[in-house]
Amino acid sequence: MGKQLPPRRMEHYHFRGPETFPGSDPSIGRRISWGDNHCNPKTVLLNGWKNDSAYHTACKGGHVGKRHLWLRKHMRSMAFMVILMGFVLLLDSLMMSIFDSRNVQYHSAQSKSGGLEEEDRSAYINDEKLPIQMYDRLLNLASGALAEVSSKTSMKEFKQETSRLWEEPYPKASAWKPCADRKLPSNLGKFDKDNGYILISANGGLNQQRVAICNAVAVASLLNATLVIPRFLYSNVWNDPSQFGDIYQEEYFMNVLKDEINIVKELPPDLGSLDIEALGSLITDADLPKEAKPADYFRNILPILLQNGIVHFLGFGNRLGFDPLPSKLQRLRCKCNFHALKFVPKIQQVGSLLVRRIRKYDAARSMLDRQLLGNFMPENLSNENDAARSPSKYLALHLRFEMDMVAYSLCEFGGGASEKKELQAYREIHFPLLIERLKNSSPVSPTELRKLGRCPLTPEEAALVLSGLGFKRGTYIYLAGSHIYGEKSRMDSFTSLYPNLVTKETILTPHELAPFRNFSSQLAALDFIACATADVFAMTDSGSQLSSLVTGLRTYYGGGRAPTLRPNKKRLAIILSENSTIGWNSFEYRVKKMIDEGQRVRVRGFGRSIYRQPRCPECMCKAQ
Repeated sequence: MGKQLPPRRMEHYHFRGPETFPGSDPSIGRRISWGDNHCNPKTVLLNGWKNDSAYHTACKGGHVGKRHLWLRKHMRSMAFMVILMGFVLLLDSLMMSIFDSRNVQYHSAQSKSGGLEEEDRSAYINDEKLPIQMYDRLLNLASGALAEVSSKTSMKEFKQETSRLWEEPYPKASAWKPCADRKLPSNLGKFDKDNGYILISANGGLNQQRVAICNAVAVASLLNATLVIPRFLYSNVWNDPSQFGDIYQEEYFMNVLKDEINIVKELPPDLGSLDIEALGSLITDADLPKEAKPADYFRNILPILLQNGIVHFLGFGNRLGFDPLPSKLQRLRCKCNFHALKFVPKIQQVGSLLVRRIRKYDAARSMLDRQLLGNFMPENLSNENDAARSPSKYLALHLRFEMDMVAYSLCEFGGGASEKKELQAYREIHFPLLIERLKNSSPVSPTELRKLGRCPLTPEEAALVLSGLGFKRGTYIYLAGSHIYGEKSRMDSFTSLYPNLVTKETILTPHELAPFRNFSSQLAALDFIACATADVFAMTDSGSQLSSLVTGLRTYYGGGRAPTLRPNKKRLAIILSENSTIGWNSFEYRVKKMIDEGQRVRVRGFGRSIYRQPRCPECMCKAQ
């Protein structure tokens, strides 16, 4: 038998070099395995080792002791390295998993959002109404005419022509001067005996309340009674809890009228605790006819006042006629409206800021500025640059195209079936009495209503009137109210011709508007100021209270330099009905003629509003 080799130990076959540990440096393993020269393969081969089995046995047998010792010595370090590298690999695996997951979610979301974006865009296009135009051809003609006008702005004759747009066309207008505050003979002053107290609770918005205040002053004088500072009823429509002192200067009001009537802020304690309704002293609009005459008050109201010492008018809307009325009462209403009612400093200050930003100019320019803005419009120019610079002129537009106005009119405005459905739904909710009345009467067609001039002017129609008059494309226009039915779909036609359109919301910052946010009447006062002090005031509905009061104030304080543009809706409807055939020159001529008729200087006619038309002996004085 040949010589036996030493028995092999099991651990020799179970040993794995360090290079087999996960994460180990293979070079370390090689240095450990082949560190001794006598087991170096090169040494082995030089010594004649040609049998693999013998080679492995000899090498491993020679180093088994050293390897075992090395393992025992470094086992703790090796175990730590295994644990550490395992943790690193686990953390790396976890991070990659999270990253991959987020990456998948991102791409998935991006893919979905791409689809949703397209869907949203389509939905937006479907939801947002496309621009509604009733007079495409005329709009194109107007656009071309405005472009041609822009190219001629350097021509002297054109400048002279356009300058007339900012002036009243009739010199006779300047002959009338304000004088409602003139002193009267003593026998026309207050009576010696007082018949009791009159309390007014006015309804409506800012302008309706203003008319009610002035009428209440006249009634108090008529009945020889003391007027309590009027109160304002809260309305779900206006949502404004403002009272007299929040809008007008109480002390100033009382002081201006002190020689005419007695005014107090509160009822005496003994009357303030009375149940006025149970007393029979509560008077509603149902107790007085519209446009009531002095005889109605003497017959129906004076006996109650004399008996109970107090009368409370609840509502008091349009309950005093303009004629026949003693001249003293007419003058007193004028004095109240044009002199006694001044806005509180808070409104004057922000109103002044609004006007100065529109004009890009600081100094006061007219009696209108001083009356409406008080001490908040500087009298002197702030610097030499201002002195050399002219203020920017602007046109104020009261565009009566709100949802309620549109729905109540029963007209159609080119919006098709969806418009009809929307307006009918609004009527059924907000105007049930109108719906009942329509059931019992023969309807007038929308076409006929338009011919009769009963339809509110659309923004498109208003823009066509301004372009027909010759106002340039760059004209600065202030829009009062700004709650337009149809919003962008309706205003696109307007802004395509006149892009320089601003509102109080775009001129003032949110911080500056914040004190007025929940007070619609105070916000309306800002519009009132911007319209009344404008270089030109244009209206689309002569029946609105704002337009009526602003027109009267401009007539009273304007000195013949505050033009007002008032379209005749019936005549305009005839002109616009020729949209498909009329030439632009003919359109311009007819529009100018229509507006010219509305600007003629007229003395107030019988029964006409003295607040709108103050040119009469009771209100204004005419130069000889």
